[in-house]
Amino acid sequence: MIHTYDILARTIAQENPGTCFALLGDANMALATRLAEEGCGFIYVRHEHCAVAAAMAHARKTGGVGLATVTCGPGVTQLMTALPAAVRAHLPLVVLAGEAPLKAGWYNQAIDQAPFVTACGAAYVAAHWPARMPVVIRDAFAQARRERRPVVVGLPFDLQELPWEGPGDLPAPSASLIPAAGPIPPNPDDLARIAPAVANAERIIVMAGMGAVEAGAGEAIQALARHLDAPTATTLPARGLLHGDPCCLGVAGGFSPAIAREVMGEADLIIALGCSLARHNADAGKLWPRARVLQVDVDPVSQSQGRLAADLHLRADARLGAEALMEAVPARQPRQRGEDLARRIASEPADSARFDIAPGQHDPRDVVAALDSALPQGWQMVNSSGHCSYFFAQMNRPHDQFLTIREFGAIGNGTSFAMGVAAACRGTPVVLFDGDGSLLMHVQELETYVRHRLPILTVVLNDGAYGSEIHKLRADGLSDAGAVFGQTDLAAIARGFGAAGTRVTDLADLPGLVKAFAADPRPTVLDFPVSDQVVSPVIRRSHGIK
Repeated sequence: MIHTYDILARTIAQENPGTCFALLGDANMALATRLAEEGCGFIYVRHEHCAVAAAMAHARKTGGVGLATVTCGPGVTQLMTALPAAVRAHLPLVVLAGEAPLKAGWYNQAIDQAPFVTACGAAYVAAHWPARMPVVIRDAFAQARRERRPVVVGLPFDLQELPWEGPGDLPAPSASLIPAAGPIPPNPDDLARIAPAVANAERIIVMAGMGAVEAGAGEAIQALARHLDAPTATTLPARGLLHGDPCCLGVAGGFSPAIAREVMGEADLIIALGCSLARHNADAGKLWPRARVLQVDVDPVSQSQGRLAADLHLRADARLGAEALMEAVPARQPRQRGEDLARRIASEPADSARFDIAPGQHDPRDVVAALDSALPQGWQMVNSSGHCSYFFAQMNRPHDQFLTIREFGAIGNGTSFAMGVAAACRGTPVVLFDGDGSLLMHVQELETYVRHRLPILTVVLNDGAYGSEIHKLRADGLSDAGAVFGQTDLAAIARGFGAAGTRVTDLADLPGLVKAFAADPRPTVLDFPVSDQVVSPVIRRSHGIK
């Protein structure tokens, strides 16, 4: 007998999701089992949140639609942190969620799931007619692609178990329904209106965001910057896109290095290509206080996140917009760009503040510098969230080897993001950069790493606390007791899960540890005890810490 879940599994398989991240329960286990038998790869996680968070990273790395499945009731309520993170990062996901059986008068895990999901900004589709379920699932993939957000499909598990009585043919896959639309060129009238403002600006910064990444605009943006004698920068999610430019200032935003803040503070025009111009990107307006902003984007806006973000607009694909501006504006003689700026960018530290480091503790900036030197190019890097993420964001790595997703500001996602990257980049070592507080939120996924033999090296800056919180509490003259927990032996925990684990007390040991992982890339945790006295520039600025 063919069950409805058999047909649903075939429908999902023809969407070619690559990997499904799953935690099984009564309401999804039959469907997931059949989907695995159809050839879809699976990673079975230990927490539902981690399934969706891993699917986020997989979607970002592959450019496709991420896929996760969870059971009904508590399986869905566990997603309430991951879903808004995916929404704000504009990541297309499909989440196959079980629903309580419709035939039951009472069911222990029954809950109205749609309000939980829609409150997060995701879409919820209830599939309650068996014969239409395949089309509903196919349309969910199309909707996720079109709207670039998660779509949760509710599938009552008693309907999944019914004998299939619907059509004999599967619906056409969603990829066949996506319009073959080319990139948007700028309107000539808009370009003529904008060109004088660019030509008359004296100090220009050219900035690239995720829209530039998706448009493949890196080379065009670097060419435009050279043409306009403009240093470059990127948003945090797009960091590393302009990796080859010696005059790239790094991240524009709260994570900007000192030289970037200096140069951007003198700018009178920011050309933002494919940037959403989020509040953090401009450091709430403090990063370029004298500059006008020209936004080049397929969906330009004046206001973003409660502030005036741009006053000049050019509706265009980032690559075509950059190329058109090159043709419309005369080239400039070098004045800003040059050997002196390139030398300063290469040699000056992102943050030169001094702190007293206790014996047996590392300065996190020294750890990051040692890692940047020891880790091979070509490995995949994943930056988590939290206080430590500022330090890791200063590493010298290209965008296609360094993942950053932090639009919702939640810690605890790093272990999941690393799984998503490992599944998307099979065979390539993955390095997760995390803090102790973040890792401990979902440390159970180390067991998932081991069980699935994922080549993930987890690097932890262990300050024994929630880093951002202790510095803010101290700055406000409050007790930090509620945010200090002590330096847990994370290496021992890793060994308990069957992974390798080492507490690194001497940075001179790091090259040998990296070499050992390269020779045997089994799940490994390197636990670096770091000082809780080192405060990132982000916190120092926001709380007036000298």
